[in-house]
Amino acid sequence: MTIVEPEAAEQTSLGWQQHCEADGLRERKKAATRRALGFAAMRLAIERGLDNVLVEDIAAAAGVSTRTFNNYFASKYEAICSLAMERGKFIGAQLRGRPAGESLMAAITNAVIAPYEHGNQVPDKAYMEGIRLVVRSPALQGEFLRTQYVTQQELAAAIADRIGSDPAEIFPRVMAGAVTAATHVALDRWLSADPPTALVPLLKEALGQFRCPLPQDVTPKANTPKANSISIVVQPAHADFGQTGPSAPPADRHPPRATPSHQLSAP
Repeated sequence: MTIVEPEAAEQTSLGWQQHCEADGLRERKKAATRRALGFAAMRLAIERGLDNVLVEDIAAAAGVSTRTFNNYFASKYEAICSLAMERGKFIGAQLRGRPAGESLMAAITNAVIAPYEHGNQVPDKAYMEGIRLVVRSPALQGEFLRTQYVTQQELAAAIADRIGSDPAEIFPRVMAGAVTAATHVALDRWLSADPPTALVPLLKEALGQFRCPLPQDVTPKANTPKANSISIVVQPAHADFGQTGPSAPPADRHPPRATPSHQLSAP
């Protein structure tokens, strides 16, 4: 389960609010209300336990009516998962805004860790026990799967924009799935850690297990780094993202063009 911690959700909200400024005052107010409800739902669930939180409690904590809550969410589970939904949109926006000279994998890594302002800090043990009970609840799984699908599609679209590709192409979709899987591994390790550990180093370690230059059959945009023009190569965590090196396979070892060159291959 990859619901963000409340502190990270708050940071995500601030960044996403800035990203949405062009939408107008009405849309900004609606977005702020939605964020407040999601944040309140998660905080109360951690403090009281998921089963002990009612929709009325969430609405009151966010300073709105139950009717207003129902205008935004169908359940408390959807409200909690909205934090992950918003984080996915924020990461996509961050990736689209990364410098053009940055390699694809470096840009993705920086975008993924962007919502976690407090992610280099070690969380309190009691807090982690509370968040584990919430995010691992079977009652959340169905809503989470829906959220995961939407956020992965958002990431694939951002990757496609980054490389000048169609989001329906295989490479952006596979890359988004790989990044999502690595992120889930890091968050699961963070949730399971005893004693607690910081999240951002785990995210960097997980994303550092592979490199992600572009496949040869993708034509990059003019401002896409030329270093991104080789196939994906599995590398150790210390690999230099987006750069060719002695551990990268020589060109004559790449599969022929008839075979997709964007599949993972051992170095």
